[in-house]
Parts: sequence; C-alpha cells; structure tokens
Amino acid sequence: MVTILSLHLISMEGHEMSAVWNVFVMDAMSGFLGGMLSSIVVLTLTPVAETLFNYTTDIKLLELANMSHPLLKQMIVKAPGTYHHSQIVGILSEAGAQSIGANPLLARVASYYHDIGKMKKPQYYIENQRGENPHDKLVPTMSAIIIAAHVIDGIEMAREYKLPQKIADMIPQHQGTKLIGYFYNKAKKIAETTQSTINDDDFRYVGPKPQTKEAGIIMLADTIEAAVRSQPDKNPEKIRASVEKLLNQHFVDQQLDECDLTLKDLHHIAEAFVKILTGIYHQRIEYNDTLPQQRTPADSNVTHLFRSKDKGPA
Repeated sequence: MVTILSLHLISMEGHEMSAVWNVFVMDAMSGFLGGMLSSIVVLTLTPVAETLFNYTTDIKLLELANMSHPLLKQMIVKAPGTYHHSQIVGILSEAGAQSIGANPLLARVASYYHDIGKMKKPQYYIENQRGENPHDKLVPTMSAIIIAAHVIDGIEMAREYKLPQKIADMIPQHQGTKLIGYFYNKAKKIAETTQSTINDDDFRYVGPKPQTKEAGIIMLADTIEAAVRSQPDKNPEKIRASVEKLLNQHFVDQQLDECDLTLKDLHHIAEAFVKILTGIYHQRIEYNDTLPQQRTPADSNVTHLFRSKDKGPA
C-alpha cells in the first residue's frame, strides 16, 4: 500500500504534489491543535464537572493519594500513630475492594483521610500515646464523647480542605453506629459497683452506617488493623481468628446492613485481610549478632560504631 502511494506521488506533477502536501500539513496541524484544545478543555472543565455532578474522577483520587497533600503532611507530624494506622488501613481496604470488584483506588484514598479528625486531640487516641493516658483522669462518658468527636472534627476538616463528598462521607460512615466498647465496659463496671444504670446510646457513634461497599470495607479494615496491631501473638492462626471474630461482630451488630456487602463478599474480604496482615506481621528469623573475626585480638585500634553496655567503657 505504501509502495503504491509512493509511486502515485512520484507520478504527480509539481502543482499536484504541492496541493497534496498542503492538505497533509493542514490535517496534521488540525489534529495537533485539536488534541491540544481537547486536553485544555478536559483539564479545565473536569473540576467544574466534579463539583456540579458530585463526581470524583480517578485523577482527583490520585491527587489526594499524594503524600504531599497538606492534611497528610499535618497528620504525620501531629498524629504519627494515626498516620501509620491510616496507611495500613489503606492497604487492607484496597486489597479488600480488589477482591470483590469494588473501587480499590477510592477505598485506599478514603482510608488515608478517614481519621483526620484525630489531629485535633491526638493524645487521646492510643496509637499516638507515648506515656501517660489522659483518659485515666476522665470518667468513661467524657472519654466516649472525646473519642466520638473525631468524626465531627473530621467532617469539618474535610469541608475546610474541600475534600470530595465521596471521601468526606466515609469519615462518619467508617464508624457507623458502633459501640465505643472499651469505655462502655468501663462505665458498666462502675455502674455495677454503684448500682446505677448507663445509657448505651451515650457510648455509640451517631452514624450513619456505611452506605457503600467501600465504606463497609474501610469500617472493617479500621477495626481489624487496630485489633491485630494490639494483640501480642500475631501468628497466622491468631490473625485469622481475630479477622473472622471482628467481621462476625460487625455483621451481628448490623453495621453492614446498608452497604450491599454480601456474605460471599465478606468471605473474600476476610481472606484478603488475612493475607495482607500475615505478610506484615510474619515472624522473622533472629539475627545472629556475632560477626566473623576479621582482625586479630591484638588490634586495639579497631573503631566500633556502637559498643554494647555490658562490654565496659571503650
């Protein structure tokens, strides 16, 4: 085909050749300018369309996944424990969403921002504590109020930083109407000794429950990551037992009733979580700290970077 076209062009007279070349140049310029114009229009109108139609594009999600986002940069300084927790929740949520055909990118990015409200009072959340626990000086009801407030604070921060509605919605939904169990049980013990009563609603998040599969996955990942991290024994059997136990608790508590996750979905999510967590917490071999002898004992001029305390002064 190329050969025939070349022979045809060679056989043309000068003015015909010039006309063909002009058409070719015009078509090439039109194609180039059209492509440039289309790109400019798309880049200009995409943010407007996202706002008007409440639609979050993958481009926007990838922007939010960038660790240089102001909220994420603040979190790593103000609440480093929460930052690390959110990163692991993101890994779990992405794997869980991938396993059931949900949106893995949305699940991962929303996980990064689900606990941004904890930056207001980071010292009240166990993952950020490095010593004294301020809850030791508070009554359980006050502790529950402070813990639950991170949802409200998170919604306000999402609005301030103009996070997409899909991301902002998952801040309250990842807690649903769950019981703040630790302080509920603490209040229950006090009530038993004082022969008083407690109101369960004082120790529950206000909701709503997860409305999408991605929100449901983040709820599960959030609870399971924290629980597995805190347990002393992290062998594969213990991890699987914790994942299945906590998943069942959420199911029985009806926290997943509004997000369309099926029993088959939950099975796949559990398997994805177990695989990730066993990979993170797999047992490592103990390193032998005895190095091969490379110098003679008589060589006293050897410089050591660190010296063990039990070997006396250098």
